[in-house]
Amino acid sequence: MKTLYVVTHPEATHHVDGLVGGWFDSDLTPRGLDQAAKIAEQLAARAPNAEVYSSDLLRTRRAAEIIAARLGTSAVLDSDLREKSFGEAGGRPQSWLDERFIPPPRFGERMRHDEGLPGAETKWDLAVRVYAAVERILKSDAPHQVIVTHGMAATFVLAAWIEMPLESAGRVAFRFSPGGITTLREDDYFHNRTVVQLNDVP
Repeated sequence: MKTLYVVTHPEATHHVDGLVGGWFDSDLTPRGLDQAAKIAEQLAARAPNAEVYSSDLLRTRRAAEIIAARLGTSAVLDSDLREKSFGEAGGRPQSWLDERFIPPPRFGERMRHDEGLPGAETKWDLAVRVYAAVERILKSDAPHQVIVTHGMAATFVLAAWIEMPLESAGRVAFRFSPGGITTLREDDYFHNRTVVQLNDVP
């Protein structure tokens, strides 16, 4: 049986400062560091000796290092697990993005939709690289694995887990809280993949 724990990074400075995250390299707040320690304790009880993978951005890397240290291992950093890039909006006030953002259409092309933000990724760009990261991670035979990532990226970790075709992922959206733990499991008999628990916040 394989169990995958998807952790969304805890509270970061861009959350409390009202800034756009994305590839903006914000750090964890003191509260976020405390949350990371609590997550590490929970995972140590559930998944000893788990492999740990993480986005390479500072806020996820710090959380992953705390988790990995508690599990007696080290984190493997993968830039494909980063949050969606918001281009020029990254690090700016959320209001700057809100004034320029073009929401996706109700019908038609949603994955490759241009949101009106110079330099930003589309949802397609994000999904392609997250799917690739998940595929690499799942090649390991380790029974327990941890992925530390970001809220929007985590949606596509789950979509990749259930093997949702990329072309069908234009509407998928899971709600994640900072510091949430989502548990995914594949059984050894039917090889079905289950979302056991979504967004458990310690």
